[in-house]
Amino acid sequence: MSLVQFKEVVKKYDTVLSVNHLSMAIEEGEIFGLLGPNGAGKSTSIHMLSGLLSVDAGDITVEDWSVRKHSLEVKRRIGLVPQELAIYDSLSAAENVTFFARLYGLGGKLLRERVAEALEFVGLQDKAKDKPATFSGGMKRRLNIACAIMHRPKLIIMDEPTVGIDPQSRNHILESVRTLNRLGSTIIYTSHYMEEVEAISTRVGIMDKGKLIVSGTKEKLLRQMGQDEKLILEVDRIVEEAVAEIGKHSLVTSIEAVDSLVLEIFLKASDTALQDLLFILHKHGIGLRKLTRIEPDLETLFLQLTGRSLRDRT
Repeated sequence: MSLVQFKEVVKKYDTVLSVNHLSMAIEEGEIFGLLGPNGAGKSTSIHMLSGLLSVDAGDITVEDWSVRKHSLEVKRRIGLVPQELAIYDSLSAAENVTFFARLYGLGGKLLRERVAEALEFVGLQDKAKDKPATFSGGMKRRLNIACAIMHRPKLIIMDEPTVGIDPQSRNHILESVRTLNRLGSTIIYTSHYMEEVEAISTRVGIMDKGKLIVSGTKEKLLRQMGQDEKLILEVDRIVEEAVAEIGKHSLVTSIEAVDSLVLEIFLKASDTALQDLLFILHKHGIGLRKLTRIEPDLETLFLQLTGRSLRDRT
């Protein structure tokens, strides 16, 4: 069942089309990794979904509630963890969470329980009375999450939640995402760290030039795009006839001797291709010293689709 639907959504800035008739669906219960190069329209799309920007044309719905017609109903169902920290240094950790909880109408005993629950969830219960000015970058990011989840939202949007933090805090946040998902929240997650998206997402969407160009599980996307597997063979000698024979194999897309004793081979994924290549080496009296197998990944796919690395900022 689709929890979120973008329906031919358009956003313009003067004459620049930032989001170009975007249509996509996020299913209930999934962790949807949203990727795209800088300027692809990811943040604009998220800001329209969360009500921070208006929709110029089309519509976005959350549980069939229209962002354009029922903005408050949509906001009640969303928890937003923005890229820029949305916390107040002059308030304690507990006061920060309390402030946002009151915006959602929580009060009394329920408010106190939810504040304590959110701080415990992000591992800051012992820092409840401390002010964020004394926190590390990772602790501030975790407090940012606590402020977004205390009302137990159906949908949580995390926009670059691990920017500029230490590895321990990053791991804590990623595990928090998995836990929130297990507890019933649907997650939309954007990041410039491809390894994060690969590690936690149940499905991935790639945007470019304001449109969703592909979506699916990592495995499905790599199969659809026909991504090649890479083999690096360190051998005791190179025989030109063997190189030529390998190059003619139906599943081999390219072969290159990168130095005097190393072959770099790209081939279509297959259960039998490696066995065939090893047979050719043996036939020509070539000994194999080391084999390194590099499976296709989202970074390679992303580069193929957009022409840019995920971390490119220009």
